[in-house]
Amino acid sequence: MKNLGVVITDGVGFRNFILSDFIYEAKANFDEVIIFSCLPKKVYDNFNLNSKIIELEVFEESFYTWFFRKAKEVTHLQMHAKGNFGIADNLNITQSKAKNPRGYATRFIHQYTKIFHSENWILQYNKWQQKTFRSNAITKQYITLLKENNISLLFFTHQRPPFIAPLIYAAEKVKIKTSAFIFSWDNLASKGRMAGNFDFYLVWSNLMKQELLSFYQSVKENHIMVVGTPQFEPYVLNKYGYNKDVFQNKFRLNPDKPTIFFTCNDASSENDPIYLEILAEFIAQKKLAKEVNLIVRTSPAEEPTRFEKCIEKYPFIVWNFPDWNISREGHQESWTQRVPSIADLNDLKSLLQHCDLSINVLSTITLDAFLFDKPVINPVFGNETNGWFDDQKFLKYEHLSKLVDSNSTDIVKNEEEYLEAINKILNNIDLKKIERAKFIELQIGGLLQNTSKRIAEILCTI
Repeated sequence: MKNLGVVITDGVGFRNFILSDFIYEAKANFDEVIIFSCLPKKVYDNFNLNSKIIELEVFEESFYTWFFRKAKEVTHLQMHAKGNFGIADNLNITQSKAKNPRGYATRFIHQYTKIFHSENWILQYNKWQQKTFRSNAITKQYITLLKENNISLLFFTHQRPPFIAPLIYAAEKVKIKTSAFIFSWDNLASKGRMAGNFDFYLVWSNLMKQELLSFYQSVKENHIMVVGTPQFEPYVLNKYGYNKDVFQNKFRLNPDKPTIFFTCNDASSENDPIYLEILAEFIAQKKLAKEVNLIVRTSPAEEPTRFEKCIEKYPFIVWNFPDWNISREGHQESWTQRVPSIADLNDLKSLLQHCDLSINVLSTITLDAFLFDKPVINPVFGNETNGWFDDQKFLKYEHLSKLVDSNSTDIVKNEEEYLEAINKILNNIDLKKIERAKFIELQIGGLLQNTSKRIAEILCTI
C-alpha cells in the first residue's frame, strides 16, 4: 500500500490543490489519498473527492516553540540580508518594541543573531523547536493519525505556516517521508525560514530551484523537483470560466468598450485606494483615449471597507468582491481560513481572460494576467521622500527586481506616466508581448496543462 497524505493549510492551498485536478491525479498514482486539513471539514462538502478527510485540531504555539521558531527565522534573515533588500526589509519588520515577554525575547534574538548566524545555528534551533512537541497532546494525535492511515508520504501544500511544525515532527517520529510545495514566487527570495525541514521540495521553476539551494544550504539538489505550479492550472481547464457574452452579461458591461481590470492587494498595500481613485478620475474627466469599462476586484484576504469612498463616489465602477468565505473564526492566522468558491474561480478566470488591461500594485496577479497575454500596469508612486506609503521599495525585492529588469510591465511612478501608459495600451500599442512570455518561462517551469498530473507522478516516485 502506498498512501499519500495531503496537508491543506489554507484557502490558497485549497484553491491550488482541491480546485485543480490534483486529488484526481493523486488517486490515479497512489492506493489511497488522505487529506489532512487545517481548514474545517465542512469546506469539502460540495466536492466529490472520494478521499478521506481528517480535520486537524488547531495548534497554538507555546512560548518555547515560538522562541525557537523566531530564532530560526531571524537567523535565516540575518544570514541573507546583505545584498538582498527584501530580506533586509523583512528582517527590520521582525523587530519589536513591545514590552512583554515576546517583545523582550525578540530584541534578545535580534542582538544575539547579529553575531551568531549560520546554517548550523538554524538547524540547531529547528531541533530545539521540534523537541518542544515531544509531550504535546496534539502531536500525539498526529502520530496516531499517521500510523492509523498508513501514510507513506506526507505532502505539505505550503512550507511556511507555523502551525504545520508539529505535523512535521510527527512524521519524523514515525519515519514518514515529507515533501513540501514552495507556495509562491516570493517565498524564498524575501521571506523568513520554513516551518521545518522536509525530505523533498517541489518548486515552480529552475530559478526557484537555484534560490532554494542558495538560501537553504543543507538541502540537496537531487531532493528538489521542478514541477510548475497548480495555482494557474484552472486557467487551462474547460470546467472553469465563462464565454465573453456570459461574462459581459454577468458584470453588466458595455461590449463596445474595452475593459480595465484593477486588482487590489490587502491593506498592507496602502496606496491601492489612491491609485484606483486617480484612475476613476481619469474616466470621469474623460482623459482616457477611449471610454472604458472598469472592474475592480478587492483582496480575498480582507473585507472591502477601505474602498467605501470609491464605491459611493464612482457608481460606474463594477465591483468584484471575492467569494472567499471565512470557514473558522478566532484562528491565530485568520486570513488562512478564507476559502474560495468555484464561482469565484470562474469569475477570476473570466476577468483575466476577457479584460483588455490589468492594473495592480506589484501583485502575483501580474503573472496571472501574463498567462492570458494581457498587458499590465504597476503603479508605484510612493518613495522615501514624498510622504506616500513607500511602495517603490518593493521594486528592490529580488523577485520584483527581475520583473523590473524584464521590462514586461509598465511600472509607473507618477500620475502622468500612469495616464500615458493606459492610453498607449487603449490605442493598441503593446510592445511587451515577447517580454511577458519570457518572464512566464522564467517563473513557471512547465506547461500549465497536466500540472497536477506531473506533481502526482513525481510524488509517486519519492
